[in-house]
Amino acid sequence: MSTEFLKIARAAREAAAELAPLPRAPKDQALRAVADALVARAAEIVEANAKDVEQARAQGTSETMIDRLRLDEARIRAIAEAVRDVADLPDPVGEVVRGSTLPNGLELRQLRVPLGVIGIIYEGRPNVTVDAAALCLKSGNAVLLRGSSSAYSSNTALVRVMQDALEGTEVPAGAVQLVPGQTRDSVKELMRARGLVDVLIPRGGASLINSVVEESSVPVIETGVGNCHVYVDAEADVELAVQILVNAKAQRPSVCNSAETFLVHEDIADAFVPVALRALAEAGVTVHGDAAIARYGEVVPVTEDDFYTEYLSLDIAAAVVGSLEEAVAHIRKYGSAHTEAIVTRSQRAARRFVSLVDSAAVAVNASTRFTDGGEFGFGAEIGISTQKLHARGPMGLPELTSTKWVFTGEGHLRTSEGTVVAG
Repeated sequence: MSTEFLKIARAAREAAAELAPLPRAPKDQALRAVADALVARAAEIVEANAKDVEQARAQGTSETMIDRLRLDEARIRAIAEAVRDVADLPDPVGEVVRGSTLPNGLELRQLRVPLGVIGIIYEGRPNVTVDAAALCLKSGNAVLLRGSSSAYSSNTALVRVMQDALEGTEVPAGAVQLVPGQTRDSVKELMRARGLVDVLIPRGGASLINSVVEESSVPVIETGVGNCHVYVDAEADVELAVQILVNAKAQRPSVCNSAETFLVHEDIADAFVPVALRALAEAGVTVHGDAAIARYGEVVPVTEDDFYTEYLSLDIAAAVVGSLEEAVAHIRKYGSAHTEAIVTRSQRAARRFVSLVDSAAVAVNASTRFTDGGEFGFGAEIGISTQKLHARGPMGLPELTSTKWVFTGEGHLRTSEGTVVAG
């Protein structure tokens, strides 16, 4: 490992030890200081971000991806407000998960404790830099941030502002660190820092996540890509279904909880598909449809790869299915276990869909866009986990903790005959 990386990793390790026992008040004070500093120094951050945006344009980056990268004063104010929201949330550290008094008189408690040092590897969304830092600090963790090289100037400015803000608080400034370097070598150092880093969380596309999972010697919590589906059931309200579909796809297409495929039961296709195609076209969405969808309007012929694709753009795949079970089978084959939605007036169909779909989140008569830590009331989220170990769905504060067992006795001794209380 490089001397520079070891320096920041060891600083984070030391900061984590100082941060872990802090009560809620100083952590909340630190977060509010960070939020105030972000607003006060917004012009400095916007100036740094402009360099990243200019470079992205020069490299031919799509406007959709540039939108993910861009910061302005309004977005910075929103990021700062999200930090304040995290400060207002309950502190998970010290929460008793389980507790009991054993038959031998020992008092047993399982408490939430920080994970320690968390490494975050993420792509070109600089708001993640602040969201991740805020959640880690509130949950008592130090954080090593490795964002995309495309946002390096923005991330450098954001971390500098946060560290300066922490200097005047009880939270050590070393608890927030930017991994140095813009090459893959710096990513590899983070992935191989077992003993210095307790857990890695990759946040981005499939190739990033797969690379971290396959190459890391540090334990990984997977956050998944968002190949999300909207299924319009035979008993759906057509107008409601169209509104939900357009919102799920077009409200913000560049994020992981936007819909990438819609499936329509054949019994409602005649009523729904023509209306949906018109509404999607008005929203600027290109539909990649199967032959059954194409009977109702002009679409791009869908391919097998389209059904696997997380477009993150104003594109959506579409197919007609013969049953709810066929829709579920399609989702199981092509989906990413992120979020699936059903639109139906049938409680039986809704219950059936919820029970059969094995995804982190399932929406009934609601847009997939609600799978989000902020919308769920968690404040900013560290990511959306599609795995089944430790955390699943939007990862808020409790998901950034582990647990510790504490048992208290009165001189309890364990002997071959059983428990003896000394004295």
